[in-house]
Amino acid sequence: MRVTLSALDTSETFFKPLVVLELARDVKEETRKWLEKKINDKKKNGGAQLLIRPLVEKCEEQTLESQNLYLVGASTVRLLLGAESVGLVKECNDNAMRAFTYETRQNFKGFSDDNDDFLTMAECQFIVKHELENLRARDEKMIPGYPQAKLYPGKSILRRLLTYGLVTQIFPLHDSEALKKLESTWYNRFKLKYQPLDGIRTYFGETIALYFGFLEYFTFALIPMALIGLPYYVFDWEDYDKYVIFASFNLIWSTVILEVWKRGCALMTYRWGTLLMKRQFEEPRPGFHGVLGINPITGREEPLYSSFKRQLRIYLVSLPFVCLCLYFSLYVMTIYFDLEAWAQDVHRESHFPELTNVLLFVPSIVYAVVIEVMNRLYRFAAEFLTSWENHRLESAYQNHLVLKVLVFNFLNCFASLFYIAFVMKDMKLLRQSLATLLITSQILNQIVETFLPYWLQRKHGLRVKKKVQALKADVDVTLYEQIILEKEKGTYLGTFDDYLELFLQFGYVSLFSCVYPLAAAFAVLNNLSEINSDALKMCKVFKRPFAEPSSSIGVWQLAFETMSVISVVTNCALIGMSPQLNAVFPDSKTDLILIVVAAEPCACLPAERKDVSRFPCAARFGVRLPLVILMYE
Repeated sequence: MRVTLSALDTSETFFKPLVVLELARDVKEETRKWLEKKINDKKKNGGAQLLIRPLVEKCEEQTLESQNLYLVGASTVRLLLGAESVGLVKECNDNAMRAFTYETRQNFKGFSDDNDDFLTMAECQFIVKHELENLRARDEKMIPGYPQAKLYPGKSILRRLLTYGLVTQIFPLHDSEALKKLESTWYNRFKLKYQPLDGIRTYFGETIALYFGFLEYFTFALIPMALIGLPYYVFDWEDYDKYVIFASFNLIWSTVILEVWKRGCALMTYRWGTLLMKRQFEEPRPGFHGVLGINPITGREEPLYSSFKRQLRIYLVSLPFVCLCLYFSLYVMTIYFDLEAWAQDVHRESHFPELTNVLLFVPSIVYAVVIEVMNRLYRFAAEFLTSWENHRLESAYQNHLVLKVLVFNFLNCFASLFYIAFVMKDMKLLRQSLATLLITSQILNQIVETFLPYWLQRKHGLRVKKKVQALKADVDVTLYEQIILEKEKGTYLGTFDDYLELFLQFGYVSLFSCVYPLAAAFAVLNNLSEINSDALKMCKVFKRPFAEPSSSIGVWQLAFETMSVISVVTNCALIGMSPQLNAVFPDSKTDLILIVVAAEPCACLPAERKDVSRFPCAARFGVRLPLVILMYE
């Protein structure tokens, strides 16, 4: 017989706070009481059957600053039943991975009735968030105290409260002891070592752990490129045309590493249980709006919006705007080339060329800064447009946003390099521009994303400590200080910007590093610093994000594979332009063009479509072997 929540007593006098809910300062008392009752009420009555209490009691509000903060948690039984409802996968005693069920709980490894650590804190917080978001209206027509805030059956109450600003934020609490242990093994000691990915996954969830796993893997994958690039640069640094061998290795490297990552990612997510986790039905995103109607698939009453209207918005507004931004980016690029020509003229006419050597780098540095500013401004515009398109699902919203941002960032960052390489055919300028763009972007990202937020957070932390030290109220000062400090921290907006930074770095290395072999070495140094700065950012600068189960890096896998294909085409074209290969075909350019064109598609064919019998390792892992390997054989 299936165990139901209504048949169990899930109430507790004392509970471990998992999630903090902050209400608006001027929220009405009847709204506050109604929300408390909905969160605490039994499932059969339409509640979430969770535990909730205010951080500051009424008698203490005279002494303490009233923050309208509530602590939300759940009993052990409630969390176990919640784990079943969200489909968490756990390891059984027979070492198999299966979806957890409350009735068969004794069959799962590590479970006992007196063990409260069977579910990690991150999993518990994910369950609480899931239950709060699925707290839905039944007979209510409006939020009590706010007639304008309409409710209808099936609508998420929490999302409605967030939309109307009655709930200002909801965030999971840090576990101070667990966080200290994680910090000591993660970033406190700067040394070359593997990251504690299992510990990161336990504390922050699979999505964050996969990002750091990919960052670590990509850094190690860059090391062979860096080791080859260093002597290549030292011995041939003034000969900009001797890049055929490095370009050949470049296109092999860019195609192989992504295939190896997919297998490593599958191994990790299988061990974590998310590879087998069933997809939940995706609910409408909070910003989705439309005319109230019945969803023909779910039968629920929810907002409906015409897909035809959405397509009109995309093709008549968003697409022209993106094209206009791309045109503006190309216009800025022409200004950069004018500045570059001016700097070259000044250098040639100068009587002191040693002094004007520095001037040659100024246009590239200015252009790199402008690129970063344009990328960030465009990101805000892309988010506004994608939200205005009114996508129903969060996955559709993310896919359209990623597409907009990647197209602009790719053209903005790489258009000038393509122009220099294939139109101007100036390999010296290409090396200079690539080095400047890569190094400048890395420095700016470190400052803007980590050091500046960390400095601001430390200043805020000192102010909070002074306030707490002045308190004389009978209250848990440690918990109060922690929550007041955490609620003012910035919200971590996800791994989008982190993956975007790696995507652009992968482009700089895979596309044109054959003319600047030090690109991989600088990327390795940056990533070693990035691992520690991102870890610091997650632990100290931002609020703890809710754990999100994930079985892969999602749409970013496709983005990196697309860049890999572009890098193969680019490196084949660079090989075709090289003086060495042109010397082999001095009279017949047609033969040269045909060989390059034939090599490009073959470089991206799956391994099983080639004769890889002489490459058992490649056939086993299913990697894509460029034609260059077969030519060398």
